[in-house]
Amino acid sequence: MKQKARSGEGATGIKEEARSGKAATGIKEMARSAEAATGKETGAEIDIPEVKAEVEAAFAAYERALVSNDVAALDRFFLDRPTTIRYGAAENLYGYAEIAAFRAARSPLSLARTLERTVITTFGRDFAVAATLFRRPTAAGKIGRQMQSWVRTAEGWRVAAAHVSIIDDP
Repeated sequence: MKQKARSGEGATGIKEEARSGKAATGIKEMARSAEAATGKETGAEIDIPEVKAEVEAAFAAYERALVSNDVAALDRFFLDRPTTIRYGAAENLYGYAEIAAFRAARSPLSLARTLERTVITTFGRDFAVAATLFRRPTAAGKIGRQMQSWVRTAEGWRVAAAHVSIIDDP
């Protein structure tokens, strides 16, 4: 016994939109997304191994400086420009001078933390994004989130923008 075609489907069972070219458009969009993910669309190569290793090393050194409150090292990790931004858990800092002043005045207590789900992605040879979650023993039931935009300079990798926030642990 022949089944009646459902609304929007032809006798073949293929939705009319698929036959009309909408499916082909969707496939093309997925291909463009894949090209963008690999950098082919923009020309920026994603995660060049040696560049990623450099940023991972800079990120690890930044983390060591952070938990040990090495203010001089932390200052060196931020791009010394008025356009550098750091949004913190309780502060909005614009420019290198505000960030350095915050670091100098910050309490050195309770900085220990453990990182989770760290993802570092490089775009070409001169730009990267680092994202991580963190937990502090002094903040039970909370999880921190940190994102940084890193840029290669003549002096090495520097943070050009950062965002830190703390939320209830989902």
